[in-house]
Amino acid sequence: MNSNSLAFRLMVSSAIVAVILLALAAVLLNQLFQSALERNFDARLRAAIDALSANVEPGTDGTPILTGTLADNRFAIADSGWYWQVVAPKQGARPLLSASRLNEPLPVAAADRQPRDQNRIAAFSMLDEKGIQLRAIEQKVTFEGSPGEYSFMVTGNFDELKDEVSAFRNALYITLGLLGAGLMGAISFQVNFGLKPLKHLQRRINDIRGGRIEMLESDYPSEIQPVADELNLLVQANIEVIDRARMQVGNLAHALKTPISVLTNEARDAPGNLSDKVKEQVEVMRDQVNLYLDRARRAARAQSIGAVTEIESVLQSLGRTLERINRDKGVAIAVASEPGLKFRGERQDLEEIVGNLMDNACKWSKAKVEVRAHLLPTPGEDGRRWLDIEVDDDGPGLRPEQRATALRRGQRLDESKPGSGLGLNIVTETAAMYGGRVELDDAKLGGLRVRLRLPAVG
Repeated sequence: MNSNSLAFRLMVSSAIVAVILLALAAVLLNQLFQSALERNFDARLRAAIDALSANVEPGTDGTPILTGTLADNRFAIADSGWYWQVVAPKQGARPLLSASRLNEPLPVAAADRQPRDQNRIAAFSMLDEKGIQLRAIEQKVTFEGSPGEYSFMVTGNFDELKDEVSAFRNALYITLGLLGAGLMGAISFQVNFGLKPLKHLQRRINDIRGGRIEMLESDYPSEIQPVADELNLLVQANIEVIDRARMQVGNLAHALKTPISVLTNEARDAPGNLSDKVKEQVEVMRDQVNLYLDRARRAARAQSIGAVTEIESVLQSLGRTLERINRDKGVAIAVASEPGLKFRGERQDLEEIVGNLMDNACKWSKAKVEVRAHLLPTPGEDGRRWLDIEVDDDGPGLRPEQRATALRRGQRLDESKPGSGLGLNIVTETAAMYGGRVELDDAKLGGLRVRLRLPAVG
């Protein structure tokens, strides 16, 4: 997926939002679960401290006495973290400890620093001597006829809940992970489904460029339909501009033809040096007018939309024609083209470009010319498909320093050969109008290879 595409941006932005929300949900649910565990744990400790209060009475000397037993056996396991104790307000009175508490009483100072509820109960956490995390409930109780307040404390081993918290957290992460994967799948479907009209619009535009259709159909979502309508107007305007350009070029050619013919006739009827000079310059004018009119026509055709030309038929036709023209020289022209290969442009331009290259190869070849056309395997940087047409000959070829000169306008490397020197330049200009290029290289036949790159339909 292209990192600069709308689909990539939508997927990434949605993924970031989903990850943030799922992370917040994980933190919140984990915190809620731990809070629920603590509340449930405190409720169990409150039940234990109520049972303890019901089974303890003060002795005659103020020492607390256990009058019954607690049902929870965990308070009988030594150093289990499940402890209870009752501390009398009288100094020196022996505290009452659970069987699980083998050491000194737990300090109650921590409870005195905690806020208490209406039942004078404080809830807090602490560590025992073995490093066990304890959850403690401490309550101040006053017995009738006894001075001062007794401290009742019950603790539970809070570390036992770590396994429950860990199991819940693992299940939570797995569940949210599966939910996240489902969300990403749903987001991917939503993005692809939402952008499907744009992909369809892109294919239709390619069909217009490929000459398969002329206009976009009017069946797009309301957000995209205005774009399709504007593109239709743009295509129509392009067609009108091309038609006007062709008409203006034709009008200009017709308007110049008569004055040039008049000058030619007048110069012919009045012989002399001046007449010869006028005829010479009129011919230069005629050539220049034809050159620039042809260039204007090619530029107009290159900017048109929808023109498509089959490559193989054009190459085969040119090959047969040039073989007949060069029959006395005995030049054999071999043509090979991939089936179905198409040029995104006008047939007349392709015939002019390749015709110049093949004619030039026939002039310089000894006996053989090879022409090959194939589609490049990968699109260009702009996403367009391109084709290469290679024209090889077995002639003398060109040295590297001569190749740049050969592509310049009007340059002829050998005056013994007929021509104006404009052929390769016309090829270069026309290819550039279509965004292509011309390269010169060594051919396997021993002569020159001309590689022509043009836009393809594919």
